Parts: sequence; structure tokens; C-alpha cells
Amino acid sequence: MKSSRTIIKIVLAILLLLCLLDMPYGFYQFVRFVALIGFGILAYNVSEKGNKTEMFIYGGLAVLFQPFFKIALGREIWNIVDVIIALGLIIPLATNLKKDNIR
Repeated sequence: MKSSRTIIKIVLAILLLLCLLDMPYGFYQFVRFVALIGFGILAYNVSEKGNKTEMFIYGGLAVLFQPFFKIALGREIWNIVDVIIALGLIIPLATNLKKDNIR
């Protein structure tokens, strides 16, 4: 199950960083839908392990990115949010990978 969470985090981070480019509107809709599903899965996975803090974080991100009732932040703010979240997804993965290689 850990590898599926890793794949979800990497895919979400890549999609969020691609949002920094000038893409068609449909791409952003696609990212919102994928983010809703991905963060929902991550929230469920960590709740199964009893990690309530991460569950609320991933659940909040699922609500933030859900495509049905859009939250209008403006492109610049969305870009900042996308970068922060992408880094928040990737940095722990890189840290864990580095720790595994040291052992």
C-alpha cells in the first residue's frame, strides 16, 4: 500500500507543478478532479492507520481542489498554493528515500 501512496503523491505533485504553465482550462479541471480523488484516497489510507492529523490535511486538500464548488483564489495565489503543496508531497518522499539509502 505504501507504493501506491507514493505514486499518488508523485503524480499529484507533477500535475500541480504543470499548473504553473499556461495550460488550457480543461487541464485545470482535470487536475482538480484528480486531486480530489488522490487526496481523498490519501486521507482514507492515513485514517486507516489512525493518523488523524494527516487525514484532516489530505481531507482539507481534497475539499480545496474539488471541482464542484470552486474556490476562486486568482492565478497567482493558486500557483503559490500548487508549489507549496507539491513541495509538501515531494520533500517527505525524498527525505524517506535518503533515510532508506543511508541504512
